[in-house]
Amino acid sequence: MATAKKTSSKKEIIDDDKIISYFMTDVLETNEEPKNIYTFCTKHNIDESQFYSFFGSFESLKEIIWLKFFENAIAAMSKDSKIESYSNKEKLLTLYFTLFETLTLNRTFVLFYLKENKEGLKNLKSLKQFRNHFKEYIVTIINSNETIVSSRINKVTEPVFSEGAWIQFLFLLKFWIDDTSKSFEKTDILIEKSVNTVVDLLDTKQLENLFDLGKFLWKEKFN
Repeated sequence: MATAKKTSSKKEIIDDDKIISYFMTDVLETNEEPKNIYTFCTKHNIDESQFYSFFGSFESLKEIIWLKFFENAIAAMSKDSKIESYSNKEKLLTLYFTLFETLTLNRTFVLFYLKENKEGLKNLKSLKQFRNHFKEYIVTIINSNETIVSSRINKVTEPVFSEGAWIQFLFLLKFWIDDTSKSFEKTDILIEKSVNTVVDLLDTKQLENLFDLGKFLWKEKFN
């Protein structure tokens, strides 16, 4: 008499990507967040301790989702062997275009958090880590700009330009959220036009003039 073979069911390996995938799928299918971590873990046969080994809360999980959007965009950009030889304008354009390609792949999820739920743009707080990494990347663009030779303006350039680029990104993000053109071609046009403007800020002469004007006005007012 033949004996039936025992089937060994391997327990699924749980990592941060798997938890993120479950979370995003739940949001997309129900159009709302899971009620709490217990019900979420129970549904997906995850021990709560497994969840907490990667994330302290749903809020921290959402921050990591946005961070991974950014990291995926940078990873895609790094595949271009010529990226290091690009001008500042080309690097910034590539960053924005790649970021919005990544966001478009996850548009329904992004729209839920930034437009369709009750919190709306208040959910920008989930972009905290995304913002930090974005600004750090902008600083690398500035530091690779060989035309900026004046050390006295370098400390001004980095925070001003990186924050300006971040504000520009939020402006583009808001436009993209409301963009109904095919393939979001209007967003693409806006990216090109706005990048031309912001990259002008990296011109050494303009920055020198701005620095000197600020120094003069400070002396006139406070000395």
